[in-house]
Amino acid sequence: MSKLNYILFLSFPLWIACNKAESTEQEPMKNTAYCVDKKLKNALGLEALSMRSIQETITLTGTVEYNSDKTIPFVSLVDGIVKQTYFALGDYVKKGQVLAELESTSLNEMQGESSSLSAQITLAKRNLMAVQAMFKDGIASQKDLIEAQSELDILQATFKANQQNRQLYSGTSTKGVFQIKAPADGYVVDKNINPGMSVSAGENSLFTISNLNQVWVMANVYATNMRHVKQGQAVKVKTLAYPDEYFEGTIQAISQVFDAEERVLKARIVLSNQGLKLKPGMSADIILQVDHQQGQALAIPNTALVFSNNQEYVVQYKSDCALKIVPVQAIQKNELYTFVASGTDLKENDRLVTENELVLFEELKNRQ
Repeated sequence: MSKLNYILFLSFPLWIACNKAESTEQEPMKNTAYCVDKKLKNALGLEALSMRSIQETITLTGTVEYNSDKTIPFVSLVDGIVKQTYFALGDYVKKGQVLAELESTSLNEMQGESSSLSAQITLAKRNLMAVQAMFKDGIASQKDLIEAQSELDILQATFKANQQNRQLYSGTSTKGVFQIKAPADGYVVDKNINPGMSVSAGENSLFTISNLNQVWVMANVYATNMRHVKQGQAVKVKTLAYPDEYFEGTIQAISQVFDAEERVLKARIVLSNQGLKLKPGMSADIILQVDHQQGQALAIPNTALVFSNNQEYVVQYKSDCALKIVPVQAIQKNELYTFVASGTDLKENDRLVTENELVLFEELKNRQ
């Protein structure tokens, strides 16, 4: 054997070993601990398992509406022509913010009356001073003095009322217009005013302002569900816009009269509108839980369930690096919860992932 062949013969096993080592390093590692990174953790939803009464749910239909207690339609107090507007539909406005200017003959009348009263007050003051001097000299009587003082008081009261009316209408003599100001903080949800249009006092509202931080959901209660719906009852609301999110509210009032057209009772539900996600006019499903005294079981939020290969699973979260896929065997299910018997795999106070659970499920499954 030549020297070159001998060297190649000795090198060949070493070359094979190196290639095996390299290929081993390139293969994906399985059965390794997975840790949730900080970015994903901030996007996770976690909920602790609890024992709950096994309940059924009923679902009512309804509509999101403005909170009438926090909705203000503005009606003009004077006739006039709209000179300018400073807002658009959907704008957020602050109380006292000028929204429009209105030219009106009423302002000219108020200004004329104000000037006339001012002159009359000046004369009345002079007259009072003269009567007071004559009273001291014994020329004028007590009655004359009282009448002079009374005349001045009446004129001053009338002048003050005139000024208050101008302030009420936000009349400005510099521009010769009434300024229409926002009566409260909120969003402009309706607008019926444009430059150049004529306005009549006391007729249709020019705009409507509503505070959308709290809204109402008007639920339709049919006769078959009346026994399950009670004032003060906690409910959850779901919308098509946010199918995986539930909004919690309370039934504030239930009508005692059937709606003539829909043949239903109306139940008013008050909801906090965080992030202004709920828009008036949205359709909504209202979910109520009905207790049938079937005992208690662990209640898994349905948002935590992952369905794969004809089996439901949850992702159990103990720490950022201790997560586990657990199969679920339901004994009862409703719109909100899946009930399971407590056992070795799941127990009360275990934390389950309820948001982005599918991401973790796939990651853990690939490492099994």
